Amino acid sequence: RMERGRMLDDQARVIRATAEHEALAIRKLGFRQPIALIPNGIEMPERAEPANGKNPRILLFVGRIYPVKGLLNLVKAWAAVRPQGWRCIIAGPDEAGHKREVEAAISDAGLGDGFSFPGAIDGSPKWDLYRSADLFVLPSFTENFGLVVAEALACGVPVVTTRGTPWECLQVRDCGWWVDIGAKPLAAALREATGATDARRREMGLRGRQLVEGRYAWGSIGRSMAGVYQWMLGRAPRPECVLKS
Repeated sequence: RMERGRMLDDQARVIRATAEHEALAIRKLGFRQPIALIPNGIEMPERAEPANGKNPRILLFVGRIYPVKGLLNLVKAWAAVRPQGWRCIIAGPDEAGHKREVEAAISDAGLGDGFSFPGAIDGSPKWDLYRSADLFVLPSFTENFGLVVAEALACGVPVVTTRGTPWECLQVRDCGWWVDIGAKPLAAALREATGATDARRREMGLRGRQLVEGRYAWGSIGRSMAGVYQWMLGRAPRPECVLKS
């Protein structure tokens, strides 16, 4: 199967990558074809209406409850910060029994009342949950893209994530925090994020939504894909999304 897949890849005229580190991995495998850097796309949801004086404020994680997601680091960071008037929601399916480990860490840190686990949520309830959040966190050790980051930003929610994800643009566009992996740098980011004013977080969230509209909404993705096909057919110059070898 690997040989057949490699043969098909060798025949490809262009290979698509969703992030720069994917493009680097493709090059390390020895493929020399042009690479089109086109991220995953999302539907643009309605943005949340600002809520004044909300209590508690919400830090949200959406994803698999699995070791690679870095949730034990999140618990350690939250224990170090202990922001008053905040609650952490971890929404997603339990995998490999990791939820028990996370719950045990929460209990050992004396944070039992500050966390909730609503399980896997999809469809309209998922978007409602995003819009209810004041901050989003993805403390992963590694992510090839991290679609949940784009979804949170699309709802106007600033994001805290790690350098294990391809989201450097958060700090470039001032719509979130992109920090080293580990509990200590995560705690520093959460301390700053939860200590910011509601107005500051809303401003960051608005910039994040504008980022998603311009780069990750399906209209933008479609235009990029169409440009690649037109170039392949010799009908247009090489688009900017096709990386130089």
